[in-house]
Amino acid sequence: MTIMNEKETVLVIDDELQIRRLLEITLSASGYKVLQSSTGKEGLVEAATLHPSLVILDLGLPDADGIEILKKLREWYSKPVIVLSVRDSEKDIVSALDNGANDYLTKPFRSGELLARIRAALRSVNENPDNNFLVFDTLSIDLQNHVVRKNNEIVKLTSTEFLLLSLLARNEGRVLTHQYILKEVWGYGYIEQTQYLRVFIAQLRKKIEDNPARPTFLNTVSGIGYRFGS
Repeated sequence: MTIMNEKETVLVIDDELQIRRLLEITLSASGYKVLQSSTGKEGLVEAATLHPSLVILDLGLPDADGIEILKKLREWYSKPVIVLSVRDSEKDIVSALDNGANDYLTKPFRSGELLARIRAALRSVNENPDNNFLVFDTLSIDLQNHVVRKNNEIVKLTSTEFLLLSLLARNEGRVLTHQYILKEVWGYGYIEQTQYLRVFIAQLRKKIEDNPARPTFLNTVSGIGYRFGS
């Protein structure tokens, strides 16, 4: 678990003063330094000059659509971006995730859930990117040797199952859309084959979950995709 301190800076880009104040209180109480921007243009400048550890981005900004701000951010900003918006349509959520958001929460939001999502997003970038051995409670994944163990016993996976599992695990806490997963594991020709993906997820759950009906590792984000972990 990553220990948070004042070095972890969160930039909030949101035109609602009440939301910015609420986030400042919530995040400051958890040890984060909070920066605020009320417009997309101002947010881009602050992100470029102050180098925050994470950005919380609203989509309904007064000077630009949040998706366009997200696209501009992703031209150079590689750290986590969490979208926090009143928009709750599947189309908006998928668009944000496909354009580089690490996560998506809708307003009104629960402070505890937001903090958990922030911790997961920061943990994923603070871990050594060259680490070829991932450990999650009873599950371990050796990325170099393609070996998976559950409770110290080797789990037999097909090459495709391993690619799918490693993709999700390397993005712990991040929502990956169906299309993104299908493109990364199977290629562009399969991006509409969501049923194909569901079959492989079900197979993986049988092999690595204590209770496949209530998964701990491979969690479904309804209508959007999958998230590894909470």
